[in-house]
Amino acid sequence: MTLTGSEADFGAAIEAYRRDVVLLCYRFMGSIADAEEAAQETALRAWRGRRSFRGDASVRTWLHRIAARVCLDLLRRRRARVLPQDVRPPASSLDATPEPTPTDIAWLEPIPDALVVGAEHDPAARYALRESVSLAFIAALQALPARPRAVLLLRDVLAWSARETADALGMSVAAANSALHRARTALRATHHRSGVDAVVSRPPDDPATRRLLAAYLRAWESDDVPGLLATMREDVRLAMPPSPSWYAGRSAVGALLRAWVFGPLRPAAGYRLHETAANAAPAFVFGAADPGAEPLGVHVLDIGVGGLRAITVFLDGPLAMRFGPEPPAEP
Repeated sequence: MTLTGSEADFGAAIEAYRRDVVLLCYRFMGSIADAEEAAQETALRAWRGRRSFRGDASVRTWLHRIAARVCLDLLRRRRARVLPQDVRPPASSLDATPEPTPTDIAWLEPIPDALVVGAEHDPAARYALRESVSLAFIAALQALPARPRAVLLLRDVLAWSARETADALGMSVAAANSALHRARTALRATHHRSGVDAVVSRPPDDPATRRLLAAYLRAWESDDVPGLLATMREDVRLAMPPSPSWYAGRSAVGALLRAWVFGPLRPAAGYRLHETAANAAPAFVFGAADPGAEPLGVHVLDIGVGGLRAITVFLDGPLAMRFGPEPPAEP
């Protein structure tokens, strides 16, 4: 494929790989807004340097090289993205009032599955596609320093060789291998579920999964706290960024739901949920049940054996609008 034709031809060539570029940038940045900014800068740098493309690698690989450098530049000026579990211990079961929202924390954001489904994935990669976009994995990545994060993404997620990775990042092979070892060691300490057991293997249309999701939706829309708790494991965790408070265990989660979520936070008309998917996991856009009400946020669910093991409710209306009510258009 040539990139030295007209601007329109170049644009068409770049657009064909935009989904893959956005997804790589999201893994770096932990934010869909930041990922789209990085993808735009990648396209701009690619246009400026289009005559340097010699065809010795694929256009996708060439764009990934540029995107990695763009993300490293951006990360020097950005705060690390986190989830509440990364910055606070769990709230006491006696404290069902979330802490006030701080202004000095950059929160991790979910990504719509419309930007994940259909993305290219090398079967030789260390991580499967679903795990490499899971909230737990993305959160663990954000704890890594920028350069080891880049090395791990290129080696273990894109399945690049040590030489390809070193050349892309302007490092020696020895330095790249050392950074990879540090990144893998740090990731093992923070991302406890890895490999084939990290993500439940049942597909979204599995009957048991469908029953659990239907029960979850029904309980939210009918203010049924006992029914909602019945969908959760005993060790469930619930977080609601941008509040830094999070809750561990069904008892603490139940106290929060009764005293706050279905108390002062509850819209007068109750809640309405719309099923979607985020980070290769089931999700729901939610808001008030009033006709025409804008969404309040999005729930991202982590389903384990025996029920829900984690629920992250992102209280961000503009972010939730990326997820529905209709599936987002392809980029």
